[in-house]
Amino acid sequence: MSAQGSDIILERMMSLHPKVMDLVLDRVWRLLDVLGNPQNDLPLVIHLAGTNGKGSTQAMIRAGLEAAGKRVHAYTSPHLARFHERIRLAGDLISEEVLTDILDECYAANGGEAITYFEITTCAGLLAMARTPGDFTLLETGLGGRLDATNVVAQPALTIITPISMDHEQFLGDTLAKIAGEKAGIIKRGVPVIVGPQPDEVLEVIEARAAALGAPVIAYGQQWHVYEEHGRLIYQDETGLLDLPLPALPGAHQVQNAGAALAALRYLKAGDAAFEGAMTDVVWPARMQRLKQGPLIDDAPEIELWLDGGHNPAAGQAIADLMTRLPKRDTHLICGMLNTKDARGFLRPLADHAASLTAVSIPGEQNTLPAEETAAMAQDCGHTAKTGASVAQALAEIQAQNPQARVLICGSLYLAGAILRENA
Repeated sequence: MSAQGSDIILERMMSLHPKVMDLVLDRVWRLLDVLGNPQNDLPLVIHLAGTNGKGSTQAMIRAGLEAAGKRVHAYTSPHLARFHERIRLAGDLISEEVLTDILDECYAANGGEAITYFEITTCAGLLAMARTPGDFTLLETGLGGRLDATNVVAQPALTIITPISMDHEQFLGDTLAKIAGEKAGIIKRGVPVIVGPQPDEVLEVIEARAAALGAPVIAYGQQWHVYEEHGRLIYQDETGLLDLPLPALPGAHQVQNAGAALAALRYLKAGDAAFEGAMTDVVWPARMQRLKQGPLIDDAPEIELWLDGGHNPAAGQAIADLMTRLPKRDTHLICGMLNTKDARGFLRPLADHAASLTAVSIPGEQNTLPAEETAAMAQDCGHTAKTGASVAQALAEIQAQNPQARVLICGSLYLAGAILRENA
């Protein structure tokens, strides 16, 4: 069956609610009840929330569990190139046939009632995973936690909260404490919560919520520690020390994400093969991904081309930190962002590391920040910036001036998805 089957149903689902975001759980509970409450039939659930790193952390946990021979379901969002990326069943991306059938069943079961796209597709993912034999289910929140459509599992095996920073303030609150309160909504009574590095005000909120629910806290800097030493990753907790390869995902921030993943695998008693596999086997597209094939590479074969979908101030800082660790080379940015993001906060840390920035509008995305506005903000932040008609044109101009430059395409997962669809 062609991909058109699922695409048609997904397009219909977009029209079931006038808002893209509407954070309540009533519609989800209603549809799950009609579907037979599949959330109660999932293999052991690990639920992840956070502002930064939850996708990478989930990918490392999955790589580790699969290295230990486990069958792992995974749910994540948004997708980059195809919707199928959001749902993995026992290690494999959901097939077009299964996806089409599940979407069709959920659309019919909903009976035309109001429900957001994310809510109904999350129900479809839960139904698919409940019907597929597996050992673990990894659920990543879409936005927030307390009212996220994934927050429907009464008794997960484990919850994880990765680093929290300012993002989605219009939905989650205008302070770190308020945002932390929403993210901490995934904590369940008596279920351990692994906590990545956090500002003090965030950690206080998480610890208070955990204490109220009797949920043991396994926190960075307290119950576990992680750092890089002599090109190796060192992880330590009360069980002992692990000396492992650095994670295959580049960047100092990935060491901290790896620590949270290892804390989870330690709690699950996954074993040495899992610890090693989490570091060496992990793959997570558009997180400082080196592009090595496709039309962009064909047109600029000597360019060192990178892709990253980070879009908030913490992501900008993480990219800047990584740039200081890469071999010295003229680095140029091609940047496209959404108008809902803190563009200046993302761009500011990068100003000292880029020879130039070419701003582009994200193709096919109605919420794109116009290239002219991105360029103006970049100039305000200290960049030498201009606009480009497209990524391909921007890359061609950079190549003409410096054919052996390093180029980073960045600013949005939606821009990253467009690039991967054309260059995967």
